[in-house]
This record gives sequence, C-alpha cells and structure tokens, in this order.
Amino acid sequence: MKEASFYIRENDLKVQCQLCPHQCTLSDGMVGICRVRRNVAGQLINENYGLLTSVHFDPMEKKPLYHFHPGRTILSVGSVGCNMHCSFCQNSEISQVGVEEYGYLKEYTTVELVKLAKSVKNNIGIAYTYNEPTVFYEFMYETARSIHSEGFKNVMITNGFIEKEPLEKLLPFINAFNVDLKSFSEYFYRKQTYSQLEPIKRTLQIIRSYHKHLEITNLVIPGLNDNEREFTSMVQWIASELGHETILHLSKYFPRYKSTQPVTSDQTLLKLYEIASQYLNYVYLGNTSDLQVGNATYCANCNTKVIERKQYITDRIGLNLNGSCKFCGNQIVELN
Repeated sequence: MKEASFYIRENDLKVQCQLCPHQCTLSDGMVGICRVRRNVAGQLINENYGLLTSVHFDPMEKKPLYHFHPGRTILSVGSVGCNMHCSFCQNSEISQVGVEEYGYLKEYTTVELVKLAKSVKNNIGIAYTYNEPTVFYEFMYETARSIHSEGFKNVMITNGFIEKEPLEKLLPFINAFNVDLKSFSEYFYRKQTYSQLEPIKRTLQIIRSYHKHLEITNLVIPGLNDNEREFTSMVQWIASELGHETILHLSKYFPRYKSTQPVTSDQTLLKLYEIASQYLNYVYLGNTSDLQVGNATYCANCNTKVIERKQYITDRIGLNLNGSCKFCGNQIVELN
C-alpha cells in the first residue's frame, strides 16, 4: 500500500480523489469506484501498489501496437481494479475486483521489474496493461520513470479515463499508447461502462498534442456500438482531430462478464473496416484469424505491402531501418 497521488482532503476524515473524472468523494473506510483506492483515516491509499496479477513477456503486436517497434518483445504487467465497469469486460476476473477479492497477487518492486525487463535481449521496455493501469498510477509512474532513465520504452494500454494533470505528469515517460475508444456515444459510455466519453476524447487529444505514438482500439459489439452512422462520426473525428495517420484496430467481440450480445459477425467487421479505411490510412482487424484483410501493413503512399503478420509473427519485408517504406520513403512505423 502507498499514499495515493492526486487527492484533496475535504475535512479531517473525508477525501476526494482527483486521479480520474469520477472524482470519488470518500468517507473514512470507503473505497473508490476503481476498488483499489481507499480512504484510511483521512489519507487516500493505493491498495494495489506493487501488487501484480500478471507479469509476461509479450509480442508488441499483442497490445495491440502495430506501428511501434513491430516484432519486438515487451514486458507486460498488470494488477487489479478499473475505473470503468464495462458490462462486456474482457478481463473482469482482474479488472472488476479489488485486492482482497483476488487471491493470486504477487508483490514486485520497481527495481525488480526493471531488472527483469533488462534481462531479455529482444525486450524493449515495459507495458502497463491487462487491467486499467491508471488505477495503479503511483507504481506505474515510478516504474516508468526508472525504466526510462535506463533508455528503455514505456507503453500504456488504457481506457483513457484519466484527468489532465496526472496524464501530463506521466507523459514525459510514456512512449506509446493504445487507447480504447469504446464508442462515440455518451449514452453508451454512461450505460455500458459507468463513465463518460468526453474525457476519453480529451485524453486522445492531449496524447496527440505531445506527439506520442498513438493507436486506438474499438471493440465492436453487435447492437451496442456497431451503428454505421455513429461509427462514421467516430472515424471522422479521429481523422480530423488526431490525424489520418492514426492507427485504428477494430476488434471482434465475444460474450464476457455481464454481456450476452452475440459474437461480432465478420460481415460487420468488414463493413466497418471499409468505412474506417475511407478516412484513416491504417486500419486493422483483431481478435479474428478468419479474415484475409486487415492484418498486413501497406504503405499509405505507394500501397506496397511493408509488413506481413501471421498471428503474432511479424516480417518487416518492406521497411528501412528507420521505419520508412523501402519503395517510396514514406515514414510508417517507429523504430527509434
């Protein structure tokens, strides 16, 4: 446990957390929506500090990040808790529980993680993922700052529901983000995730303004966020506000947690892929191996295939050492 960052004391025993837009006001003993930040006698405590559920070396493509050091390995770490309560959560066994409800947490120090990250030759750094890393902000921040000082990379896989000040404090140490943009409907966010859309849009704009590598994932859920008109508005906003070069991953949904919606059809995925490709240079299809499109990378300038992918095996067939296209020189991926 560790004292949390970003909170204020309203009186001797009541506090308000200011890490995410929920801004939970907590009386003594109460825990926030995230399930891991608790008021203990007027001090906000991060209960999952250094307590991890998963520590694995993963392919970068599994995050998914397709244009950031493709083919490299990254140490991926996660804990428990989340500041959203998505009805369709794909990792509810860790994200929708607190420290006391999960019996397999293992304690790590920042020093131990940095040492582990440096022990594998092809590893590029650390990814904060699996559950929502915002809720273990203090441990992520300290670890990210430490591994950054060693010349390694940091990656954050996030729902984007974070306040401006903690995000901007973290940004100097995070090299790449994959942000879940779950829908372009405020109603969807409030009903299905117990959060809001506008803060996620703000997060995306801030990340882009800091010139960080950015990829977006949209989990396509039949009947909830697959409306073509709404989806078109979303990709138009991405193109205009974040740039046509923004990478978008459309992911196939399978029923999880409280959601009983049917599995996303290939027909729906392909239709949304076609729509997104009209506005964005790089669109991919994920969580499916049945489709013949949306996996390889083609240069947006000369349309030559530059990266082949087979599951998590990546072949950079058409890239220079600096990540540009061998055929026309267009910059495509980040390799530095």
